[in-house]
Amino acid sequence: MLFTSAYAAEEANSVAAITEIPGSVEGIAPPPNEKETFMMNIGMLLVLAVLFYLLMIRPQQKRFKEHASMLTQLGVGVKIVTQGGLVGVIDKIISDHEVQIDVGNNVRINMMRSYIIGRYEDSFPATSKPANDDKKNKKDKATK
Repeated sequence: MLFTSAYAAEEANSVAAITEIPGSVEGIAPPPNEKETFMMNIGMLLVLAVLFYLLMIRPQQKRFKEHASMLTQLGVGVKIVTQGGLVGVIDKIISDHEVQIDVGNNVRINMMRSYIIGRYEDSFPATSKPANDDKKNKKDKATK
């Protein structure tokens, strides 16, 4: 499509008229000033920082505190699970950071306390009836 110079000049005048008087045309909002834009950006960054803290940092700190308190409560004779999946019994506490673990057949391993992920008994859910256990129903049907 070819534009004539008169049409182009008319378009330029109408655009200039719109930008000179903010809000003069219905449906077109005036542009925000620099201070409002800056405050909106800072506000969005603060909201994102709070969400990041609440969803990622705080739960991780809570998990670290729980793990540290569990490690301080461990003593000799406690059955534990390591990060590598080894199950053993704490045989000797060497220092605040190191323990000796008996993994069976008198095989002892020196290990950092931080590599212990939990007690062996706590690693399993409580013993309860499985959801799909219908042995009782089968027995009732068989006797009928």
